[in-house]
Amino acid sequence: MDAEESSVRAFLDGIPSEIRRRDGQRLLELLGRVTGEPARLWGTIVGFGHHHYRYASGREGDTAAVGFSPRKAQSVLYLTGGVEQYDDLLAALGPHQTGKACLYLKRVDQVDAPVLRQIVDRSYRAATPG
Repeated sequence: MDAEESSVRAFLDGIPSEIRRRDGQRLLELLGRVTGEPARLWGTIVGFGHHHYRYASGREGDTAAVGFSPRKAQSVLYLTGGVEQYDDLLAALGPHQTGKACLYLKRVDQVDAPVLRQIVDRSYRAATPG
């Protein structure tokens, strides 16, 4: 286990809520399998891959191609683009809420896993074209 993987595991192991810890482990496995990328901490976000963005205003930066964060009330998935790009899949996902580019899940085990995999895959491919 390398230092980055160790820090991700320590971060997830330190989550007080058993549900969030378990969801974090599930998402770690799912996103790792879908992306084929190692997990890396981006602050409190567990991210996979790399995405360089540039806005029309000229502002630019770097972030994970896809990632998640186990928050107190729910787990948050950070997706590429607006969530409307996933409307066809979100209808079949199960219980969730959305933000501009975030997917909020109270319990990962209550959503349809194959649909969640498709959402993650689509988001990752959008962030890492080619």
